[in-house]
Amino acid sequence: MSKVALVTGGTRGIGEAISKGLSAAGYTVAANYSGNDTAAAKFREDTGIAVYKFDVGDYDATAAAIKQIEADLGPVEILVNNAGITRDGFLHKMTPEQWHEVIRVDLDSVFNTSRAVIEGMRTRGYGRIVNISSINGQKGQIGQSNYSAAKAGIIGFTKALAQEGAAKGITVNAIAPGYIATEMVAAMKPEALAKVVATIPVGRLGECEEIARCVKFLVEDPGFINGSTLTVNGSQYIAG
Repeated sequence: MSKVALVTGGTRGIGEAISKGLSAAGYTVAANYSGNDTAAAKFREDTGIAVYKFDVGDYDATAAAIKQIEADLGPVEILVNNAGITRDGFLHKMTPEQWHEVIRVDLDSVFNTSRAVIEGMRTRGYGRIVNISSINGQKGQIGQSNYSAAKAGIIGFTKALAQEGAAKGITVNAIAPGYIATEMVAAMKPEALAKVVATIPVGRLGECEEIARCVKFLVEDPGFINGSTLTVNGSQYIAG
């Protein structure tokens, strides 16, 4: 029986590539989504991967959904926390709603999902958690104090939980992508996008599949890579 992997935000962009990559590698994938029913239905039709609609920022809804996933597919042994949103703006203009929405979806969700699976992982003596952070969680970004805080928080969470779960056969690692060719990045104004690419030494955006391959690598590592943050940004920012 193949291991079950839950990918949050798993039907579009980076999450779609991760879901497809893990499925191709033989894992049974459950792809979470929250809003775009049309995209999710097309993803399910194209891939055959099961999709589950729930708000990862809602603790009770997440716990109930993961309980259903485990009833349908089996225990979640691999968790990829990929779901995230942006609500950009300078702090002096940012509303409490913009702040809290990003923290809730991008950071609280990592607690919500991890809390729902961690006891089972500890009992079984095995688990793989991969948290998708961001280059902007490492270096900060103007107009993204909320997003940068959430993504930096993910890195701290990763380091702490890795230590808690290591003796129980659980690894917890993070990936910090740079600018990846997603719908969100493609929506940038051409002149703004050109400026971004000019700051990337390899001279291009990353591809979603490159992040997916990193997830697969961390999932399949035998266990000594733990608490790490893998930077995937074309040398745009090299964390010390």
